[in-house]
Amino acid sequence: MHDIIVIGAGTAGMTAALYALRNGKSVLLLEGECVGGQIANSPRVENFPSVKAISGSEFSDKLYEQIKALGAELELERAEEIQKHKDVFTVKTDSGAHEARAVIIATGAKHKKIGVEREEELIGSGVSYCAVCDGPFYSGDDVAIVGDANTALQYGNMLSGYCNKVYVCTWMDKFFGDKALIDALLQKPNVEWIKNVTLSAFEGDEELSACVFDERDTGKKRTIPVKACFIAIGQEPDNAPFKNVVKLDENGYVIADEDCTTKTAGVFVAGDCRTKNIRQLTTAVADGASAAIAACKYLG
Repeated sequence: MHDIIVIGAGTAGMTAALYALRNGKSVLLLEGECVGGQIANSPRVENFPSVKAISGSEFSDKLYEQIKALGAELELERAEEIQKHKDVFTVKTDSGAHEARAVIIATGAKHKKIGVEREEELIGSGVSYCAVCDGPFYSGDDVAIVGDANTALQYGNMLSGYCNKVYVCTWMDKFFGDKALIDALLQKPNVEWIKNVTLSAFEGDEELSACVFDERDTGKKRTIPVKACFIAIGQEPDNAPFKNVVKLDENGYVIADEDCTTKTAGVFVAGDCRTKNIRQLTTAVADGASAAIAACKYLG
């Protein structure tokens, strides 16, 4: 029996563990994939306060070492269900079951992949899902964005401020975002909107050098030389296994505010898996702290 089980060992989950451990609680982290979450795949992090530059993997490793030194336990198991009986929670996994007096869900959200060959291989070498994180590394370069909603529009407006040329590539001939963002983007002199195309291939050896698109109107292929391609086709959480203890919105995110509490007493949520406007490293840390403090207060 642990005081708190944290589901997910990304930044939010490990920060939650850090705060709980420092409050004298025993903590078990359950991670179904790899410790560190999305940030572990980022080649450089330059937007975390007080840290000028660090790789995502180093950041994650340091955070894990910190909580391990405080007594955190980790099991590489995928959580599949949460059950509550009286004041005890049982988290069933693909390998067994664990009990605790409180649970923090910090499963994150995954960027949707576009499904093009070599996509995984070139992540961090030209293929990115976060222009806020990686865009500044391509200052002065030509880049492409694939997507047609608000995230893609925001990326385009931002990247146009320091990239030489920004190609915004959409599957249809219209955007599905806010009019203000669309108007602002189309006024940028260094932005080119490429409509009715499907990304079909990445070119380059160890680094991305070009994107190949299929023109849906003509059937022809179009190759665009770029140093980076930002995929902005949405994110998807993995909260369905916990819908009996939390309320989900239409996109599958746990409905919760800044207090990180859920509809079930003793169940808390932190990080990208909850409803929120900004999903960044700093907001994951903030959520982890808030959820842990709320859980410790619940436990008394």
